[in-house]
Amino acid sequence: MRVTSDLWVSALLRRIFSAGGFAAVVKRGATEAGAVFVLARDRMGEMALYGPAPQTSYDSARPDDRFFTLLAAGDDAAVLDARLEREKKFDPDIWVVEIEAGAVPVEQLISVKMP
Repeated sequence: MRVTSDLWVSALLRRIFSAGGFAAVVKRGATEAGAVFVLARDRMGEMALYGPAPQTSYDSARPDDRFFTLLAAGDDAAVLDARLEREKKFDPDIWVVEIEAGAVPVEQLISVKMP
């Protein structure tokens, strides 16, 4: 059984805060199954947007895991914000979580799959 988006986001926030980072829910989506997007910022100003990985990335042995893929990266917040706005128009039930992970790599906080 897959955990709800609400519970998964809460667990992510706890992991980040316990590692000394910062996180905030920018947009709260559907409690049960809203897609989660993670906007990661580092201390040098670089940003990366992660979104749900394609269905082909999922492992049949672990169907309940959440996997993410890198959608965009750079230091231009307007480009990433525009991408998120397009996603919101397509699916208004998405979650957007902005994080500054601190010393912990983002890949240790979320499962990132390369396309």
